[in-house]
Amino acid sequence: MTDPTTLDLGPQTRIIARLAEGVTDEQLTAPTPCPDLAVRNLLGHLIGLAAAFRDAGRKDLGVTTDTRPDAARPDIGPGWREELPKVLDELADAWRDPAAWTGMTRAGGVDLPGAVAAAVAVDELVIHGWDLARSTGQPYAPDPAALQASYDFLLACVDDPGRGDIFGPIVPGPAEASLLDRAVGLSGREPGWTPKP
Repeated sequence: MTDPTTLDLGPQTRIIARLAEGVTDEQLTAPTPCPDLAVRNLLGHLIGLAAAFRDAGRKDLGVTTDTRPDAARPDIGPGWREELPKVLDELADAWRDPAAWTGMTRAGGVDLPGAVAAAVAVDELVIHGWDLARSTGQPYAPDPAALQASYDFLLACVDDPGRGDIFGPIVPGPAEASLLDRAVGLSGREPGWTPKP
């Protein structure tokens, strides 16, 4: 993922926007695979992370890039249906600039290389896209390039001693599991998760 010409975040951000468009008002309080987060909180997290990684790509460091993701419970405001697709488009556009991938930046209050920030952003988009789709009963086919990048990132984190601060315990799956199910398992989620009736 160090070559900025190899990955466009746009296809995956558009998938997230389409999923969000399919969320009904009644589903906003539905549970998600993220412990203690309802759909509305997951959508709020997506807005926040899109803004943070947009600004990380722009090297526009400040409140959005300095705030830890667990600093407050994310939520949505009344204009979230317009806000989320807009900030997702801005996120994708920021990472089309080769300069975004070079040098250092910051996200979640952590300084990190641009290419690593991009890897984290892609993983967040792929895995939270799955969360949103599962929570709202929508089909999900992530962008293949983004899915591969997410899987590669998660696989590289398997032996990271700080992994437990970010992901849940790995959920192993069968050898024939799809790439998406393997990525979901590496993120600490149960690939067969469905909302309890």
